[in-house]
Amino acid sequence: MAVKTVGTGLEERWRDILSVHARTMCEIDRVLHPHGLGASDFEVLDILATESPREGDQCRVQNLVGRVHLSQSALSRLIGRLEKDGLVERSVCVEDRRGVWVSLTRKGRDLHSEVLPLQREVLAKMLDG
Repeated sequence: MAVKTVGTGLEERWRDILSVHARTMCEIDRVLHPHGLGASDFEVLDILATESPREGDQCRVQNLVGRVHLSQSALSRLIGRLEKDGLVERSVCVEDRRGVWVSLTRKGRDLHSEVLPLQREVLAKMLDG
């Protein structure tokens, strides 16, 4: 027996949100690709730049997990790629050997500053339009 649901518009609103998110992420990927970044890469750089505004400031990787919308293992791989590209540095937390710190390098800060206006333009176009 098929279950008939009463449409409240929630499903349609949810699908609209997913559609806007998918289109926005694709557009961010497109404009950042020439700079060697994807949308998730940018999110990590942007959070680090915001949370750790001065050179040498660090952020615990654990604090990024819920904000980047990636699994811990996917985030770890992403940070590994950013580290390989010289955009971030990782270090072990001295107080808690299980903890890992991550910080932007000068190269990471410069690239973030360069692409920030591009990402913000996409957000304005996709979300305000």
